[in-house]
Amino acid sequence: MLYAGVELGGTKCVAILASAPGDVVASKIIPTTSPEETLEAIGRTLSDWQELQHFNALGIASFGPIDVDARSPTYGHMLATPKPGWTGVEIAGRLRSAAGVPAIFDTDVNGAALAEMRWGAGQGLDDFAYITVGTGVGVGLIVGGKPTRGFGHCELGHIRVARLPGDNWEGSCPFHGDCVEGLASGSALRSRFGDELTSLGPDHPVWDGVAWTLGQLCHAIVCASAPRRIAIGGGVIDQQPHLLSLIQSKLMESLNGYIRLPDDGDYARAPGLGRDAGPLGAIALAMTATP
Repeated sequence: MLYAGVELGGTKCVAILASAPGDVVASKIIPTTSPEETLEAIGRTLSDWQELQHFNALGIASFGPIDVDARSPTYGHMLATPKPGWTGVEIAGRLRSAAGVPAIFDTDVNGAALAEMRWGAGQGLDDFAYITVGTGVGVGLIVGGKPTRGFGHCELGHIRVARLPGDNWEGSCPFHGDCVEGLASGSALRSRFGDELTSLGPDHPVWDGVAWTLGQLCHAIVCASAPRRIAIGGGVIDQQPHLLSLIQSKLMESLNGYIRLPDDGDYARAPGLGRDAGPLGAIALAMTATP
């Protein structure tokens, strides 16, 4: 059975036609420009694929924040995003109409988490968390096999955490200053170090602070929902892979023996799908659609 997926990112969008990681029939990268131009190009691609090779459902894994409350009058729309011109834009309805099939709309990180559970580091688990540390910090949190849901999706990248003693930098988040994203994201690091960032080696003390912050995030996730595993990926981790073991160490130090983790030394680990978790996340979402 064939599915279509769209990973909608702040810089680029990836449209994909597939049934599994090893069976990708087509893919296309579309730059994220204005909403009209971007969604028109994606819709045209989906329409062409549907005409040539019928697919059964569409998954849309989007940057956010987005409205995922099906009872809301603005369900399927972008909310107050810092991406210029995108606030309030309808996404799900427009792409569903272009595809002509049932569609599932969720965050890019929830999609990636579901893909990891189906094909990657979360296989066999119903309770799992996926953290991406890139331009921002996002968390896909799956409880009982489904993304957590209330009036909206979780925004754990914006929680405030205990600061590393001696680090008093104010943080870069325009909303919260020193939240996790404001301290540990790629944007935060560029704001703090500028061009110097590219020359920071793995032994630079800044990484101790980044690992501390992400360890605190993991601590909060463990205490809130006790996922059986946490996968951590994204551009910052890809460029500084030594951070994974450091985050695991900081998490254990922070929990201080109060909670015993499954897979003690390998609880926080790399995603099994690597950079493919994003586009495959849209396919994993499509697979949950009801015809």
